[in-house]
Amino acid sequence: MSQQNNHREYTSQQIRTIALIGHGGCGKTSFSEAALFSTGIINRQGRIEDGNTISDYHPDEIERKISINASLLTTDVNNIKINMLDTPGYTDFTGEVKASLRVSDSAVTFVRAFEGVEVGTEFVWEYVKEYKLPSLFVINKIDGDTADFNTVFASIRERLSSDATIVTFPVKSGPGAKEVIDVVKMKMLRFTPNGNGSYTEEEVPADLKEKTTKLHEELIEKIAESDEVMLDKFLTNGTLADEEIRKGLHQALLDRKIYPTFASSASTNVGVLNVLEFVSNYCPPPMEIQTVTATDVNTKKEIEVKIDDASPATLFVYKTVSEHHVGELSFFKVYSGAITPGMDLVNESNEKPERLGQIFVMNGRDRKEVQKLHAGDLGAVVKLKDTHTNNTLCTKSFPVIYHPIEFPEPVITEAIIPKVKGEEDKIGSGLHTLHEEDPTFVYKVDSEIRQTVVSGQGELHLAIIIRRLKDKFGVEVNLIEPRIPFKETIKGVAADVEFKHKKQSGGRGQYGHVHLKIEPKPRGAGFEFEDAVVGGVVPGKFIPAVERGVADTLEHGIIAGYRVIDVKVTLFDGSYHDVDSDDMSFRIAGSQAFKKGFKEAKPMLLEPIYEVEVIVPDDHMGDVMGDLSSRRGKIIGMDTDGSHQIIKSAVPLKELYHYSTTLRSMTQGRGMHHQKFSHYDEVPRDVAEKIISEYEKSRHGEE
Repeated sequence: MSQQNNHREYTSQQIRTIALIGHGGCGKTSFSEAALFSTGIINRQGRIEDGNTISDYHPDEIERKISINASLLTTDVNNIKINMLDTPGYTDFTGEVKASLRVSDSAVTFVRAFEGVEVGTEFVWEYVKEYKLPSLFVINKIDGDTADFNTVFASIRERLSSDATIVTFPVKSGPGAKEVIDVVKMKMLRFTPNGNGSYTEEEVPADLKEKTTKLHEELIEKIAESDEVMLDKFLTNGTLADEEIRKGLHQALLDRKIYPTFASSASTNVGVLNVLEFVSNYCPPPMEIQTVTATDVNTKKEIEVKIDDASPATLFVYKTVSEHHVGELSFFKVYSGAITPGMDLVNESNEKPERLGQIFVMNGRDRKEVQKLHAGDLGAVVKLKDTHTNNTLCTKSFPVIYHPIEFPEPVITEAIIPKVKGEEDKIGSGLHTLHEEDPTFVYKVDSEIRQTVVSGQGELHLAIIIRRLKDKFGVEVNLIEPRIPFKETIKGVAADVEFKHKKQSGGRGQYGHVHLKIEPKPRGAGFEFEDAVVGGVVPGKFIPAVERGVADTLEHGIIAGYRVIDVKVTLFDGSYHDVDSDDMSFRIAGSQAFKKGFKEAKPMLLEPIYEVEVIVPDDHMGDVMGDLSSRRGKIIGMDTDGSHQIIKSAVPLKELYHYSTTLRSMTQGRGMHHQKFSHYDEVPRDVAEKIISEYEKSRHGEE
């Protein structure tokens, strides 16, 4: 197939969109490279080691030899257009996987032929289940020294789905593996040694006939079981006709009652082309997924949108990339109608009009302009004015919003400090753009701890973000541990606190005199000020100044510099001077009285407590629970999910810095966690004393 063919138009019926997913290093990028080579899109197969693959073209990816961004690739097999989304395997970039699966019609899940199901595979398989996608399994690297197809297939059945069913298996595993048996065709496929991906069909070797026949019968039985009518035919005739097998396999795949499983060695281009042919023959075109739900902007009700050209045009932006020489590139899926350049649409997510410029189909960074994309297809458009990831564009006559991709919550947070003073604005606009490109990266300027904090999916994720901040925006920052937003409050009551502010320095003096009562309030009740002055001993016009003086002090804290919460202050007595009293004098008196009384009323520090849910395999449960206890964590519940334990605990935020990294190393990468703010609780005395003494040292300028 020549490259020019990519300019041609494909109807919805001729489109298949697949996401290549799996643990890091299982061969997704090599597979996509082999796919492009064996279908004539490229004239040589690049290698990750050489940094010359079509899919991994960002400098970060070439340097680290891993996929960081999901790449959109396009090829043609038998006049069927196959969109492939090559996704990262590292859990730090799991948002890219989620976005890609959201716009795919099928998943292709890769597993290494010598490792079996790994933790990254389990993570992404959860997304496949969430999106209810048909999926194929590819057991890749069958030419590895310790490859063991049968053991790995058993691990897929055990840990992912018992409906995994063999479609091809290797004649032999290990170095030099060049032939696979196709269980549907009952043929041996011999791949050419020159690595161009082509193959010849031959008879099944005699010593594998029995195994192949048995697997063929198992496959037919599985197809028959997936449908009542098929089952009747099968029970009557003992088998199914070829056309019935074809239709039945297609339907069973669509209904997720069968997960066809293949053997391949992507690096030597063995078993790749036949997977693509299977995708073109059996995987569903977009309109077979039939409908997608959206919110009708006018009625605010859920509606079903038909994936076909006859409906009004709508598209959903699933990814945004900012390229130096191009500007912002928006990747989208056409959910309904056909899209052409120059179309006027509305971004219903923010009610801004957008005119589509040139429309492209993509192969990594290579763009080819097209004049039309049909419902169900993927493409990219440059220089939209106000459109970002998760936005919906549609015609004025059909205002809808597609549900946003629910990106995973961040698991790591750091504070940033600029290496050069005065670059805060540049840093702010850079962080904003990076968040628009990658919604799993989140930042905020936290006024309470007076720091800019950045959050992401792991240390590597944040390292890449900081690198991009430097490369794209020319600003450098360091990552440091964020301050903890402790709070200050009291346990006791100071019944009568007096403070007199009196100053005489020639001319008019200053005079303010107050008596306050300070008492605690229930957690979360906030600050309350009560005026209980009788007989005008403090004139009414000065009372707001007393309240302001107290409120100023709340913000900056008293014992450790943190905001004061949940106190009630009552002004009940005082005195004034006809000439020397003014607002400022009473403001100072209020502030100083409050500071004095706060220290008398059993002050204490509060810390944020987070609800932490850890999901770990059974064999790591003891280590994880011991570690949570060492972090002052309280276990509040346990649950089981298959071979995983879910540990629910309450842990102080102070003890959670870099927890995701510790958890990954403690569980060989198989543990994951979610955390969210729960409440504030008292800091233990020994910890509080340390925080207070550090604050006092810093105030007195000591080391």
